[in-house]
Amino acid sequence: MSGVYYKYFDSNKNIIEEITLSETENQDQLKLLEKKILDLELKNNKLNNEIANRKSETNKILKEKKEEQEIISKKIDNQKKVVVGSDLKKSIEKKEKNSQKKIIKNLVKDVEYISVDQKGNKFYLLANSGKSNIDNNDILDLINVRGKITSDERDTIYIVSDFAQYNSINLNSKFYENVIINYQDKQINCINFDINMDTNKAVAYNNVIITDPKSVMKAGIVEFDLKTKDININPSEINKEIKVITN
Repeated sequence: MSGVYYKYFDSNKNIIEEITLSETENQDQLKLLEKKILDLELKNNKLNNEIANRKSETNKILKEKKEEQEIISKKIDNQKKVVVGSDLKKSIEKKEKNSQKKIIKNLVKDVEYISVDQKGNKFYLLANSGKSNIDNNDILDLINVRGKITSDERDTIYIVSDFAQYNSINLNSKFYENVIINYQDKQINCINFDINMDTNKAVAYNNVIITDPKSVMKAGIVEFDLKTKDININPSEINKEIKVITN
């Protein structure tokens, strides 16, 4: 009996020891597994952090490159604008120089014209300077003008003005600004005085004032007949009278 009892309890003891040993091994394996899992999680977190850092650095590099490209593009655009602006400025300066050269080339000093009609009337025209008209090359724009119409039968008509236009084709003239006409004992001041050689007529108009030794007369239009040298004085409007102030 004692032998059987010993054997039974000794066998149970072995079983208990085996169970205890098995639980210990399982706990050790579980701890080892937990440690491996923790290590894996740490590595995974480290890897995620590295990926995030690399992504951030990549984005930063891409952003810096984009900003650098934008700066380069702006510089290129500014350089293009500078070049275009410089070319435009040079083009304008070149046109202005050409225009000035053209004006200087067309500018003539001490202008003198003489024409004679069929009746023998002579028309002298002198100016300090003249240049071709921009709109019509047949017309010469004159500055500081003096004119004279002479005839063997009539008194001479003298003309002075700041400016005039002379047509070299039909020989017509248009005096303007501070025009003064002297004929016989009369002086006529006006703004405009036109001479038409085809009709042998001349007309003074715009603020016409006629002065002679006895009176001062304000008129609208004064017509000259270059053939007969007769003068026709008209009011500015039909229903208005000519004003005369006697001395």
